[in-house]
Amino acid sequence: MLNILVVEDDESTRKLMCVVLQTRGFKTYWAEDGIKALEIIERQHIDLVVLDLMMPKMDGYELTRQLRVLSEHLPILMVTAKQEPKDKRQGFLAGTDDYMTKPVDEEELVLRIKALLRRARIASEHKLTIGNVVLDYDTLAVTREEKVNILPAKEFYLLFKLLSYPNMIFTRLQLMDEIWGMESETDDHTLTVHINRLRNRFREWKEFEIIAVRGLGYKAVLQTK
Repeated sequence: MLNILVVEDDESTRKLMCVVLQTRGFKTYWAEDGIKALEIIERQHIDLVVLDLMMPKMDGYELTRQLRVLSEHLPILMVTAKQEPKDKRQGFLAGTDDYMTKPVDEEELVLRIKALLRRARIASEHKLTIGNVVLDYDTLAVTREEKVNILPAKEFYLLFKLLSYPNMIFTRLQLMDEIWGMESETDDHTLTVHINRLRNRFREWKEFEIIAVRGLGYKAVLQTK
């Protein structure tokens, strides 16, 4: 059973999250502030942290920074009422893996948590398997049966990101920030070129397809038999 720590100062919200997660098979721990959250993590293995931003004693940004010092790969999901782009940017710069705004849809919360846990497993193994296709993060290789493709780094990271979250739509800005970095001067055209190269390279592969979502961004769709 996977352990999830819910850090939320509002008691009703905290209890609701814990109940939702418990009914989905997770074991939950809770803390009302960042100080108590760190105390729990010192004595208990935690697989993922869900945290609020506005909390007493230590806010979510600082808690996230502290957690990142303790573990580079611990999945962190920020859930907050703060919806401004600058708040999300600050959250990702602090080290969060994902960001949701309140009010929270319970089903979406669970789906995001499952996606983050899956990503954490993939990151630890450094491999992603989709049918007959294997992506090896260490060698930048995409293998299908006997055929091996060694990709340029940015193309590989882009493909790995999309395939790690099947059917999830990523905005162009999200992809540029994650693959090239927030401080990069990479423009929209560069992303388009890389996406087109990937689509052309794997056009005949039936296991997956990269789809442009008009006005939003891109997603990877896995092909089912």
